[in-house]
Amino acid sequence: MKFPLLLFPTITLLLTSLIISPPITLAIIGVVASLFLVLLALVFLPYFTELILSDHRPPVVGPITHQLIHFHKLYDYMTSLAKTHPTFRFITPSHSEVYTADPVNVEYILKTNFANYNKGEYNIGIMSDLFGDGIFTVDGDKWRHQRKLASFEFSTRNLRDFSSVVFRSNGAKLAKKISLLAAAGETMNLQDLLLKSTLDSIFKVGFGFDLDTLSGLDEGSNRFMKAFDESNSLTFWRFVDLLWKVKRYFSIGPEAELKKTIRMVDEFVYELIRNKREQMKDANLHRDKEDILSRFLIESENDPENMTDKYLRDITLSFVIAGKDTSANTLAWFFYMLCKHPLIQQKIADEVKTATEADDDTSMDEFGVKLTEAALEKMHYLHAALSETLRLYPAVPLDGKSAVKDDVLPDGLKIKKGDGVAFIPYPMGRMTYIWGDDAEEFRPERWLNNGVFQPESPFKFTAFQGGPRICLGKEFAYRQMKILAAFLVYFYKFKLVDESEEVTYRTMFTLHMDKGLNVYAFKRF
Repeated sequence: MKFPLLLFPTITLLLTSLIISPPITLAIIGVVASLFLVLLALVFLPYFTELILSDHRPPVVGPITHQLIHFHKLYDYMTSLAKTHPTFRFITPSHSEVYTADPVNVEYILKTNFANYNKGEYNIGIMSDLFGDGIFTVDGDKWRHQRKLASFEFSTRNLRDFSSVVFRSNGAKLAKKISLLAAAGETMNLQDLLLKSTLDSIFKVGFGFDLDTLSGLDEGSNRFMKAFDESNSLTFWRFVDLLWKVKRYFSIGPEAELKKTIRMVDEFVYELIRNKREQMKDANLHRDKEDILSRFLIESENDPENMTDKYLRDITLSFVIAGKDTSANTLAWFFYMLCKHPLIQQKIADEVKTATEADDDTSMDEFGVKLTEAALEKMHYLHAALSETLRLYPAVPLDGKSAVKDDVLPDGLKIKKGDGVAFIPYPMGRMTYIWGDDAEEFRPERWLNNGVFQPESPFKFTAFQGGPRICLGKEFAYRQMKILAAFLVYFYKFKLVDESEEVTYRTMFTLHMDKGLNVYAFKRF
């Protein structure tokens, strides 16, 4: 049972009054009440001031405490606000937090006036304990440096070919794991299985190591995955916790837990870097098959002053969240949608069968061989269904920037220096003024023209961002998702354990299902 927030100080004061003399108790009550009034003033005085002095600023929808109140359904709350105000703002004691679902504003922020909207000190301050100087939390030279190295790696044919081999291998492993559970008639948490599979893939492709998290035998990687997910959630909580810095200073509450989980993450990643260095000393290493981490380690040899182990840790963690969370969470929502729409599930299975020319006697290993690049390119409906999933359930549901200087958005609304300015992919996918009256329906056909997939503007479909920060791993992610989805849909039919249950998300940086995706799997053949 969870007690209301204000009940704790009340109970504490009542207990204190039983053991401390009345004058001292009254003094303590006075101090606590004064601090509470100061906090209220800090929150609400700027809010009422901004309500009065609008001056062509984005509409005020409330103080920042409204985000705290609605935290567990934050993205749905923002969806309801965006239906009335395409651009709106919350008021904090120090600045405004502006959110926009307007594609014209999004293009302006991400591309046209890109230089004026960076991560900013506010966002970096909240995120840096976990993400450090990784690509998601830095601006300027560090961002350009990491993007340049990553861009080179993602553009190589070696990575594309090697990653496809890894994805097919891990797709077969996942399908075989599900086969055992299906044969026993057991329920399974499909999101958990997908997270383990994608973690195994990113560690093999990105870092050159076989974790085998899916087998459940590697306790270290399982602890890392749980610690990382918990750190993700606790760090995001800071955006609505006005006292997080105080809690961090005294190491209490969620900040104490965050410190512990980050320490577990660090231990795992630093050990990975040490092992990679040892591996690279092997004279038999084939330099034409270097993984992403090897590239950065070679760079660190040329620039040890800047490319420290701490910097390598931050870079590595960025690749983990990009390679594990985004693909696995999207696939979890994809299969949730397929369970809700069995006819679409069947249509995808039929397309996969036609594209691969597989038959009922094709084994899982044989199917992997048939899952060629040419076969994947024929799967337009699967590609559309994955894009439709990302439209409604974007891997990153909210992405925040900060204004470097005063500005005016294309819709005429004024932005002040220091304002947080975020675009909101989750609400955007549900706006009828962007996608039409059927915006909240899962309809892959909206992406097809005569059966051929047609992409949308990245400022309308913002799952991969747009402009200079557009996701470098977009094609990498689609390939991984298509391979895993093809394996599972071809061999199994999936059904929710509780068909009446509405799956919800856990509010964090990535759109993670709160209690997983509990399904039954049935063999198709």
